[in-house]
Amino acid sequence: MQYLCRRGPAEWLIAACGVWLMGLGLYFILLRPSLFPEDTRFIGSSLAQVRASLSGLEGWLHRVFAVMGGFIAGTGVLTVFIAWVAIPTGLKATSWVIALTGALTVALMSATNFALNSDFRWLLLAPVLVWLAGLVLHVASRRRRRD
Repeated sequence: MQYLCRRGPAEWLIAACGVWLMGLGLYFILLRPSLFPEDTRFIGSSLAQVRASLSGLEGWLHRVFAVMGGFIAGTGVLTVFIAWVAIPTGLKATSWVIALTGALTVALMSATNFALNSDFRWLLLAPVLVWLAGLVLHVASRRRRRD
């Protein structure tokens, strides 16, 4: 327990993003429907039209989302590892890894959902802000330690 209390805000915020990614990955694996109403709106068809013309699409998408969910959850596991192990040890490339990982995961997902005018776009902005706050706090604490 004492080990957990020594963590700074950067570690907690980055770890929270990792836990969020694990949860999102499990959602994609277990619960995400193959098509949301916004998906059919975006492609300009009704769900009935999609089902009639592409009868195997939903089953295929379920498998695609299961694989994608595994990658999302795996990224979450690695993110928690970065927060709990790499940040406290002060590895030099940690700031770049945090920035690049955040850009390629939560930021890209959020930007894409804004571009698609997704119903979930504002909700998906929250992890980006948490990630960014964690990165800023991490960089600031590294600079304080160097000075």
